[in-house]
Amino acid sequence: MTRLATPRHHSGLLVVQPVRRDKRCAACRRGPLSLLVLEDGAPRCLECADLAHLVFLPRGDTALTRRSREESALSAVVVRFNRRKARYERQGVLVEEAALAQAEARCLADAEARRRRRARDAKRRAAADIRFTEAFAAEIRRLFPGCPAERARAIAAHASVRGSGRVGRTAAGRALTEGAVISAVVAGVRHVDTPYDQLLMSGVPRYEARRRVAGTVEAVLREWEAGAAVRLTG
Repeated sequence: MTRLATPRHHSGLLVVQPVRRDKRCAACRRGPLSLLVLEDGAPRCLECADLAHLVFLPRGDTALTRRSREESALSAVVVRFNRRKARYERQGVLVEEAALAQAEARCLADAEARRRRRARDAKRRAAADIRFTEAFAAEIRRLFPGCPAERARAIAAHASVRGSGRVGRTAAGRALTEGAVISAVVAGVRHVDTPYDQLLMSGVPRYEARRRVAGTVEAVLREWEAGAAVRLTG
């Protein structure tokens, strides 16, 4: 009869999850075994191997596994043979039940800390976004003094949505360069003050639609640029 080959692992004790469930303990003849230890190639049940008091923790949560093994005075790695790949693969670990409970408590505490940190980060990002949108709107009003304040805020808010990829989120936009600000204003005028969107919906190619509304866009920009001159001479 062919003797089982003992798998090797750098992490210490190994327990095998057999592919076939007809294995019996060579010592007490208990079986079939869902988990076994190989001693000199012969299967032993966890009871005979003095590991029956351990509980199984499946793989998947790296932090929980690491902490469970840190807390456990005795632990073992559980492996299963993959016939297709011709190798043993890790399935989880056996650890002391109290150690698992302690590890779970540590992970829960960490999860709460991470949740609070995410909330703080989100609050900081929101405040930073508000400040940036206000600065963007102020720059719009500087370049286009005739632009109504509400329109300037709306254009700035639309252009600077986090994760949108719009001009306000580009490096030039974040630096409030004149070109980026003007691009945002042009886009805002094109979509709000012209029939550009309707042209696109009717099948007009984008470049042709832009050509058709270019005059209207230019007229609005000239009007907004003239706002300062009107106020200065009035």
